[in-house]
Amino acid sequence: MIQRHFFVNGIERNIIVDGNDSLAKVLREQLGLTGTKVGCGQGQCGACNVILNGKLVRSCTFRIDKVNDGDSITTIEGIGTPQKMHPLQKAFVKHGVTQCGFCNPGFIISAKVLLDSNPSPTREEVREWFHKNRNACRCTGYIPIINAVMDAAKVLRGEMDESELEFKMPEDGKIWGTTYPRPTAVAKATGTLDYGADLGLKMPKGTLQLALVQATVSHANIKNIDTSEAEKMPGVYKVVTHKDIKGRNRITGLITFPTNKGDGWDRPILCDEKVFQFGDAIAIVCADTYENACAAAEKVKVDLEVLPAYMSAPAAMAEDALEIHPGTPNVYYVQNLEKGEPTAPIFEKTPYVVEDDFYVQRQPHMTIEPDVGFAYIDDNGVLKIHSKTIGAHLHLLMIAPGLGVEPDKIALVSNPMGGTFGYKFCPTMEGLVGAAALATGKPCFLRYNYFQHMTYTGKRSPFFVNIKFAADDEGKILAMETDYIVDHGPYSEFGDLLTLRGAQFMGAGYNIPNIRGRGQTVCTNHVWGSPFRAYGSPQSLYSSELLMDELAEKIGMDPWEIRYKNCYRPGSTNPSGQEPEVFSYPEMLEAIKPRYEEAKERAKRESTDKIKKGVGLSMAVYGCGIDGPDSSEVWAVLNPDDTVTVVAAWEDHGQGADMGMVGTAHEALRPMGITPDRIRFTWPDTSKTPNSGPSGGSRQQVLTGSAIRIACSEMLKSLRKPDGTYMNYAEAVSAGKPLKYVGKYTVPGVPCDEKGQGRPFVVYMYGVFLAEVSVNTETGKVAVDKMTLMADIGKVNNRLVTDGQIYGGIAQGIGLALSEDFEDIKRHSSLIGGGFPYAKDLPDDIEIVYFENYPRELGPFGAAGVGELPLSSPHAAIGNAIYHACGVRVHRLPATPEKVLAGLRGERV
Repeated sequence: MIQRHFFVNGIERNIIVDGNDSLAKVLREQLGLTGTKVGCGQGQCGACNVILNGKLVRSCTFRIDKVNDGDSITTIEGIGTPQKMHPLQKAFVKHGVTQCGFCNPGFIISAKVLLDSNPSPTREEVREWFHKNRNACRCTGYIPIINAVMDAAKVLRGEMDESELEFKMPEDGKIWGTTYPRPTAVAKATGTLDYGADLGLKMPKGTLQLALVQATVSHANIKNIDTSEAEKMPGVYKVVTHKDIKGRNRITGLITFPTNKGDGWDRPILCDEKVFQFGDAIAIVCADTYENACAAAEKVKVDLEVLPAYMSAPAAMAEDALEIHPGTPNVYYVQNLEKGEPTAPIFEKTPYVVEDDFYVQRQPHMTIEPDVGFAYIDDNGVLKIHSKTIGAHLHLLMIAPGLGVEPDKIALVSNPMGGTFGYKFCPTMEGLVGAAALATGKPCFLRYNYFQHMTYTGKRSPFFVNIKFAADDEGKILAMETDYIVDHGPYSEFGDLLTLRGAQFMGAGYNIPNIRGRGQTVCTNHVWGSPFRAYGSPQSLYSSELLMDELAEKIGMDPWEIRYKNCYRPGSTNPSGQEPEVFSYPEMLEAIKPRYEEAKERAKRESTDKIKKGVGLSMAVYGCGIDGPDSSEVWAVLNPDDTVTVVAAWEDHGQGADMGMVGTAHEALRPMGITPDRIRFTWPDTSKTPNSGPSGGSRQQVLTGSAIRIACSEMLKSLRKPDGTYMNYAEAVSAGKPLKYVGKYTVPGVPCDEKGQGRPFVVYMYGVFLAEVSVNTETGKVAVDKMTLMADIGKVNNRLVTDGQIYGGIAQGIGLALSEDFEDIKRHSSLIGGGFPYAKDLPDDIEIVYFENYPRELGPFGAAGVGELPLSSPHAAIGNAIYHACGVRVHRLPATPEKVLAGLRGERV
C-alpha cells in the first residue's frame, strides 16, 4: 500500500492505494468516478482515457504508483456536466455520436487533449490523432466523431456560436424525420449514464464477485471436478458447479424447427459431462473480491479426457468424426429451397452458366464494453438478472427451465449497455449469474475480461457456399442453384433459423424464377454461432453479388447493367416466392449510375503501376422482423404531471431505442400538442414492461413502433374532448378515463415452408452499395477510399439515428471485407488481433442517399428498420472493387494483404 496526494478535476485527493492497481481502478472503485469506462483493459480501445498533467493516458494500463504527488488528473466529470456541457460534449450530442455511448468519454477526453495542443486541426489530423491513440468506436464509423470535433474546435476558436450546437425545434413542432438528439445523449456525453460495470460498483455491501473456471481445450469428456482446495481459499463463499443447479442445467434454443435432428437443449449453463468449446464454463467461484475469486478459480481441478476437436464444418462432417453431442449427428439440420421449375434442365441448355465457391468468415462482434451482468433475489423472492440482454422476455424463457425457476419467479432487466451488434440475442452470462445467486442467496456480479469476452461469446457463423447462375443471351437470370454449409459452433440455438437465412438471401434483390438450394447446419467445436448484425445476409450476399459480377464479365455486360436488368420490378418475387412490398431498386440504380460512371473514370485516371483503383457494386436487402407473424406490445401511460410514458421492452444496444420510442410516440401524439421532452420511455424489465420482442432483425421500429402508434392512437381517441382539445391527467381522472392504453401489433407474415417458400417478412430494407478502393500491388493492402449507399428504409424517424446506424454498419462491413476474423482463438482474441478497424482504416467519405418515397404500409408512419441494411453487402461491393482494381477475386474473406498478394501471383484466394 502507498499513499498518494494528487488533484482530480481540480479537487485535492489524499488516498491510500495499492500501487499495483491501475489508475482506472482507483478512479472508478475508490473515487467513484465511473464516467471513466474500462473496455478492453489492454490499452487498445481508449474508453479509459484520462488527462494526466495535460497528456493523454490510458488509465486501464497506467499503474497508480506512476502517479506522483501533486499531479493533476482530469476525467470526463471534469470536462463538463449535464447542466454545463463543454462544446465537445454538445457537439457529440448534435452529431449523434452518442449511439451506445460507451466510448464517448474516452473520445471526448482524447479530443480535449488534441484541441488544447492543436486548436485548428484538419479532419485528417483528427483522424490521425484518434488512430495513433487507439480510440476505438464500433458504432459510428468515426465520421460523426470527426464532425463533432471539427465543430467544437470552431466554437472554441470563436468561429461558431455555441448555440449552433443545440437543436432548434422546427416551427411546426414536428421532430419526425429531424436530427432531434437522443434522450440519453447528454448522459452518454457527460459520462453520467451507468452501464453494467458501473452499476456493479454500486451494488449493496456483501455482493459476491464471480470468477469462472473455464475450459482451456475445445472438446473433452469431464471425468471429475474437484473444488475442495478452492473452497479453502481466502474470501471464498462458495464454488458453484452443475450439481448446484436445480433445473435442467441447459439453455434451450426455444425455437427449434421440426426437422432439426437435435432437441435444442444442448448448451449447458455449467458443463457437467463434456466440454464443447474453448472457454466453456465449468464452475463459478463466488468470493468477497474479484481478486480472491480469480485466485481460487486457479485452484479448481478439472480432470478431462481430451477428445478430437473439430474446428471447422468440413472436419466435423468427416466420416470418422465423433458426434459432438452424442445421439445427434453433427449435420443436424438441412434447409431445402425449391422455387419454380427444376433447375437442372435449365442449366443444361442455357447459354451462360457461372459457378463459384465462397467463404465468409467467423466475424467477431468486438464491442467496446465486454459482457457484464449481475443477479440477486429481490424482496418478493424473484430472481432478478440484469445484463446486456437484447431479448429480455425471450431470454427469460430460454434460461428459466435450466435454472429450475418458474417463469413468474424470474425477471430479466436490460441495463444501459454498450453495443452488442447481435451477440446478446443469445443469453451469455445470464444463466451463470442466476445460478450463482440461487446457490448462494447473495447478490452476484460478473464482468468478463476482454479475452473472456472474445472467446466466450458467440460469433458470426461462417458459410461455405457453392453457387451457380444460369442466364440467357441478354443477361436475364433464369435459374440459381446453391449448396452451402453453416459452421454454427457447438450449440444449436438459432442455427436452423440462420441456415434458412441463406435460402432467403442468396440471390436476393433479383427476380430469379427458378431456384434449387440446400443448406446444412453443422455442429463444430469452434466458438458458438450467435446472431450478428444482418444475420445470414453478409454470407449469402457476398456469394451471390460476387457471382453476379462474374456473370456480367462472362456475358460481356457492365456490372451495373446486369443488376438493372434483373432487379425487382412489379411481378418479381424474391427467393422466398414473395412479391416485394415496394420496388425501389430501379430508381436507386438509376441514381447511383452517374456516381458509378464517375468513380470508374476516376479509378482509371488515378491508377498507377503501384496503386490500382477499382469500383464495385452490390445489392443490399434485409427483412424487418422475426419470421412469420411477429408481434409486439406497448403501453402508453398518462402521468400525474401530464407527461406520457411509453412502457415497452425495446432493448437499446446503441441502435436508438430511446429515440425510436420518443420519436414515434411524439409523431402519434402530435394532435395532443405534447412536446418531445415530456415523453418518457422505459428500460426493459420483464416484471414491469410488456413483451415487445427482442431488439434484433431490424424489427423494433416496425413492430414496436407500430404498437406505439396504436397505443397512442387509443389514448388520443379516449382523451379527445368535443372541442378537439385533449384532457389532461386531472381531467381524465375526473372523467373516469383509463390512464393506460395498450397497443398490440402483429404482422401478417407467413413462415417459410420446408421448401423455403413463404412470406417471412412483410417489410424489407433495400439498398445499393458503391465501393471505391485502392490496392497497393507491392504490399497487397487494400484501402477503401469511399462508400456510397442508396438506402430505402421507408420514412426516416430520426436522421441522426439512421445516419449513425449506416455509418457504423458500413464500417463493420469494411472490417468484414478486409481484416476481421476469429479463427485463431489465441491470436484473434483482442481488438488488434481480431482486426478491429480504427479511424484511418476506414474512409472519411461515406455518402448516404435516402429514398423516402416508398413508405411502408405496415410500418409506423411509413418507416422500415435500418440496422441490418448497412452490413448486408458492403463487403461484397468491396470484393468486386478489388477485382476490378487488380484482377484478384477474393473467394475467402477477409481480403488480407497476404491473400491479395497471393492472388496477384495467380493463386486462388
